Amino acid sequence: MNIHHLELFYYVARHGGIGEAVRHMPYGIQQPAISGQVGALEDYLGVTLFQRRPFALTSAGQELFNYIRPFFENVQSMADKIRGGVSQQLRIAASEIVLRDYLPRFLQQTRERFPRLKVTLREGYFPQVLDWFAAQEIDVSIGLFSGKPPTGIESLPLFKLPLVLMVPKTSKLKSAEELWARDRIEETLITVPSNEPIRRAFQDGLARRKVDWFSGIEVSTVDLVQTYVANGYGLGVTVAVPKVQYHPKVRLLPLPDFPMPVFGVLWQGRPAPVVAAFLDVLRQATIELLAGGDSSLLLLPAPAPAPNRHTPG
Repeated sequence: MNIHHLELFYYVARHGGIGEAVRHMPYGIQQPAISGQVGALEDYLGVTLFQRRPFALTSAGQELFNYIRPFFENVQSMADKIRGGVSQQLRIAASEIVLRDYLPRFLQQTRERFPRLKVTLREGYFPQVLDWFAAQEIDVSIGLFSGKPPTGIESLPLFKLPLVLMVPKTSKLKSAEELWARDRIEETLITVPSNEPIRRAFQDGLARRKVDWFSGIEVSTVDLVQTYVANGYGLGVTVAVPKVQYHPKVRLLPLPDFPMPVFGVLWQGRPAPVVAAFLDVLRQATIELLAGGDSSLLLLPAPAPAPNRHTPG
């Protein structure tokens, strides 16, 4: 009997259906894959384990679930015991700005609850982080994202960041509207890759104004956008990040009425205790921003604390 098939059936039975099982799996897997593999288990056993609509375990399904449930509900606690306690490893992907200017404080607060916390940090951006989740290489991603994450990836939107146009300090431009009024924009546009939220939001804003202005220099990070603008290679599009010191040779022009990318956190499946604690730290930081009334952010409603779904119940 295939143990992986039993694991998938356990999640289906415990959460009341294949769709709910996908949302609670500790790793990414698509609904058709679960359906097919649980179907293979039924073929092997020669019985139907549950009715699909409405969901209900058959007598054979209930008997199998009762038998395998103690194992799957205790396997994580056994792993923690073998490790010498609750797992305290946290693998995070984020932008350079987040890693440098914000994450140290968040990690220090998390370490207060997990004194033996081991951290692995990786610089990365959406949608690249989705590949890392699929490969089980990260636990959490912090940064900008767009659209609904794929099945199996949970999201916590925190706030929206306004787009801004970054220009050399010596530029005579007083507003971005001066560019939109031109028949042709001669300045070189410096951007991040086309599949990243900043670039997509900016192009959507240009399209609404019927303005054609395409990237002339494409760089991998927002920090490099700043570097190339400061060195006079063109104008760059980025987001206004609170309390960040920009290069002394650049200044920012607002882009009012442009779409605003969402900043938040992504994780996969049910959060382990250390991930849940880290998410609580991020929620609290957002609540503090709300209380501070930072005018540079369009804050989303303060996220309510969520129950830790790691512990079976």
